Parts: sequence; C-alpha cells; structure tokens
Amino acid sequence: MPEAIRVLVTGAAGQIAYSLMQSIANGSVFGKDQPVVLVLLDITPMMGVLDGVVMELHDSAHPTLKEVIGTDKEEVAFKDLDVAILVGSMPRKEGMERKDLLKANVKIFKSQGAALDKYSKKTVRVVVVGNPANTNCLTALRSAPSIPKENFSCLTRLDHNRALAQIALRLGVSSGDVKNVIIWGNHSSTQYPDASHASVNIEGKESSALDAVKDDSWIKGDFISTVQQRGAAVIKARKLSSAMSAAKAICDHVRDIWFGTPEGQFVSMGVISDGNPYGVPEGLLYSFPVTIKDKTWKIVEGLKIDAFSREKMDLTAKELQEEKDTAFEFLSA
Repeated sequence: MPEAIRVLVTGAAGQIAYSLMQSIANGSVFGKDQPVVLVLLDITPMMGVLDGVVMELHDSAHPTLKEVIGTDKEEVAFKDLDVAILVGSMPRKEGMERKDLLKANVKIFKSQGAALDKYSKKTVRVVVVGNPANTNCLTALRSAPSIPKENFSCLTRLDHNRALAQIALRLGVSSGDVKNVIIWGNHSSTQYPDASHASVNIEGKESSALDAVKDDSWIKGDFISTVQQRGAAVIKARKLSSAMSAAKAICDHVRDIWFGTPEGQFVSMGVISDGNPYGVPEGLLYSFPVTIKDKTWKIVEGLKIDAFSREKMDLTAKELQEEKDTAFEFLSA
C-alpha cells in the first residue's frame, strides 16, 4: 500500500465534520488503497465531544484509516499535511453584523494560514468550507505566502450540486444526467447559478439544459433564487444548517482535486481570480468553472457571457470586493 497521507479536518466536533469523516476514513475520497492519517482540530471546550468522535472512528474499523489524532493545538494539527479541510469558523450569531463576523473569522483564518505556512507541506491542498468561505479562504491564502495560491480553494460545490439537482428535478432525470452548470462568484445569496452552458442526457440523447427545460423565465428566475436561498430553506425546515449535503459536496470537491475531473466536464470551485478570462477583478477568491488534472485546476475558457450573466457576475464580484476590503482592514491591523 502507498504511504499514508495526512488529512486535517477543522471544526471536527461539528455536524458537517461528523457527516464527512466516514467518507474520508473508508476510502471513498482518496481511494480504497490509500491509507489516511486523519487529524481532527477543534477548540478546547469541544475536546470532550471530539474524544467521542475519535472513539467512533476507531470503532468503525476502517482498513484505510491508519491513525486518528484529535487536538486543539495548531502546531499538532497542521504538521506535514497533504490536505487541509477547514470546516470550522465563527458562525453568525443573533445581533452580529457582517463586519463583526468578518473580524472574528479573519483572526481564525489568519492564524490557520500562518500555521499552514509554518508546519504543512508546501504541496498541501487547502479547502475552505467555513463561512464566509471565499473571504476566509483569501485570508488563509494571504497568511501563507510560501504555499502556492493555486493550492487554495473554497467550497461552492454544494451550490453546484444544488443547481444540478434543481435541473434534474425539473426534467425528471437523475442529477448524474446533468453536467456543466456553473456557480459564479461568492458562496452567498449573490452567487450566480448559471445553466446556460449546462447539458442534460435524456434517454441517451444529449442536449442543452436550456433546450430541455424550455422555460427561460424559470432559468432566470426560480432556478437562480432557489439555489441562492437553498441553505436558508434547509435551516427553516430542519432547524439546523446543511450537514449531509455539505459533507457530500466536500467529498466531491476533494476527490476531484485528487483524481481530476471527468473528460468533457467542469465543476465549480472558488479559486483566486488572478489572470481569469472573464473580467473578474484580480485578487478575489471567486467561484469559476474549472477542470482539474494532476491536482491542478484550470479555469474553463471561451464560454460566452451574455448581458444577463455579466450583470449577475459583476454583482457578486462587487460583494466579494467589499468583503475583502473589510476583512483586510482587520488582517493588517
């Protein structure tokens, strides 16, 4: 068997991590022959809960799980990592303004970025899940100058999967029959779910999603708003935020980094906007359509952007620029 890889999950006592760890431990993400050392980080008050999670992982007896390490110390958690999945963040509390949320998270992700820079392998792949994910990822990236910017990404795959599902439900097919939707911009209510480049397979025949749906008002209306507001709808229904679907999206995101995207398909991922071909301002962590090969992403080029899409893409870029400006005031403080 190959040498074990070290995979960190932060916020490890939380509900997303609880849904995520089995898939990492059982080989569903990195392969059935790839041993894994699973490193779990959480804050000190959560260490009792984390002890229980470690026990459950041991009791699951996964052949690929070589070791489990639970800790509240960054110097332990970030040591020699191959993959860092940064799930933990400060949640928005009642009465908290967005500026307060950004300030709290800048502190967390500045510290974790510095720990990545100091302790992890320079080849580490970093996936930021904790919200606001785009700006948290940019903060970590800026705090880890010795690690290539291209090694950092944030999760917009949950939004991508939600978009696939909405088209599939509309057409009465499975989500696997739909491909190449795009999430542009921020993982927030300004994100732009774009079906204009998507395709669908219906009874073995491939066609554009727009031709299959035959309802432009739905594509430009309810489809977009449903995906944008899906997280809030889940919270309203189950009184808790998305966990199972978020964990599945993390697995999809990390697996594609590790093994690459299928031929002819692209996925959505928040990455650094430097050098992008779509007029998005540089220096932002923005969701684009990407293909991945040899653990390296590449923004898909040559997609036609109409006036409707341009307006939506610019709106979410504006929000990201405002978030960045606010966060970086705290970062330099």
